[in-house]
Amino acid sequence: MHSSEFSKIWHKILKDYKLHMDSNLAPTLTDAQLTVLELLQERDAMKPSDLAPHLATSPAAVTMLLDRMEKNGLIVRERDAADRRIVWVSITEVGRKEAARGLKVRSDFFAEALDPISSHNQQLLLYLMGKMAVAPAPESMTP
Repeated sequence: MHSSEFSKIWHKILKDYKLHMDSNLAPTLTDAQLTVLELLQERDAMKPSDLAPHLATSPAAVTMLLDRMEKNGLIVRERDAADRRIVWVSITEVGRKEAARGLKVRSDFFAEALDPISSHNQQLLLYLMGKMAVAPAPESMTP
């Protein structure tokens, strides 16, 4: 089993990715905010509770994240006309521009990371990672 070697390489890739994203998205965007903008572009409007599973964080942290995003003009929050308890989050034009910039920053990171790998091996890597993404969770990780 090569899990130890895989773990070291995976950790380095994640660390490099985080450094790249943090430095290139700043000061107007974070990686978590980019995730929110990406989701809102795909779905128009979402409830804050629907965002939480995509961010692997608490509802309170999502609220604070949305507060910062609204303050910076990336999103707007509006109460549902029929049920005032429901809040809808949607992306602004500023948010769309920042999302495009953020997606380019992300794309540049992966293009550079994949550049030394042949096209055939990139396809193989994508296939293998796809297998990992749909693999059932180990027994120790299931509730």
